[in-house]
Amino acid sequence: MTMHLHSPEFMTGNFIPFKYTCDGENLSPPLNWDGAPEGTQSFALIVNDRDAPDGKFAHWLIYNLPPDLREIPEGMGNREARSNGIQQGKNDFGQIGFGGPCPPEGTHRYFFKLYALDQMLDLGPGATREELQQAIEGHQLAAVELMGRYGKAEF
Repeated sequence: MTMHLHSPEFMTGNFIPFKYTCDGENLSPPLNWDGAPEGTQSFALIVNDRDAPDGKFAHWLIYNLPPDLREIPEGMGNREARSNGIQQGKNDFGQIGFGGPCPPEGTHRYFFKLYALDQMLDLGPGATREELQQAIEGHQLAAVELMGRYGKAEF
């Protein structure tokens, strides 16, 4: 079975709606997925701007999503941890939770990469991208990406 990641707000390769960006309401977009492999114990999501100067800029780190979960609602907020065990890390803006697309110039691509993992991660809230990637290593059962674009209007 192949995992699929979708958003009801944008298709892969299309523009991310304004309200999910730093210029809009800066809300995290709704996401849903299917096709998780057997043995999945948790999910993790990393949202990365690969067009940033160094080729990586983390906009959202969310992990220990329960294995029966198949969606993240719009506007997840910036709380480090939730009662169901979901935790959020520190993005490259230096904040917990989602930081919307915000390119300094031009149009950038934002990759929402969802990982199906064979365990819950032994990470506390507020983990960095490096800490999350290290914890994921060797525990991936599957991964899938959704890419959206955003560019600031030129005035």
